[in-house]
Amino acid sequence: MNKIKTLADLKKLQSEVQSKIKLREKGDIPESLVQIKVSMATCGIASGAKETMTYLIEELDHQGIDALVTQTGCMGYCYAEPTIELTIPGKEPVVYGFVSRTKALEIIEKHIKLNELVDGIIPANYSSIDN
Repeated sequence: MNKIKTLADLKKLQSEVQSKIKLREKGDIPESLVQIKVSMATCGIASGAKETMTYLIEELDHQGIDALVTQTGCMGYCYAEPTIELTIPGKEPVVYGFVSRTKALEIIEKHIKLNELVDGIIPANYSSIDN
């Protein structure tokens, strides 16, 4: 841990800690929040999933959208990495492939804000045993 030498250092540390606490508190009620799971398996990381996740977190925070962004393992769509699973409260999850910064912004602006689907959806090719 770095030493705190100035008031700016202290405020930066305070901000970082508060954002981590906020994320933990949101985790208690995930069903009431927009949830985004970023596939962070090796293929996803190699394709830019870390950058996509960082961008999503920063842009959602910048726009004041209350969302829970987490990482997950392989979703099985290696050909379409980076992939994300977006769940809006009360709706079925949607998986998007090839999510760059540009695509992530489009998903935020259209799908999350306006509830409009965006190109790049990976169609579900399976059903559960109950269906």
